Amino acid sequence: MTDALKKRQPEDKRVIRLSETWEVEYWTKTLDVSVAQLRTAVANVGKDTQKVKQYLGK
Repeated sequence: MTDALKKRQPEDKRVIRLSETWEVEYWTKTLDVSVAQLRTAVANVGKDTQKVKQYLGK
């Protein structure tokens, strides 16, 4: 059961939500960025994953 909790992924990967700690961890690892970089990107371009990736040069 613990393994299933560690393998969390967002239900909708088109949107980056910063409200859940595990989801922030998922996106920082997936995009290879810091929490600050992720929060800055979302603040500048919104929650759309493609826009965040473009902003971050990913």
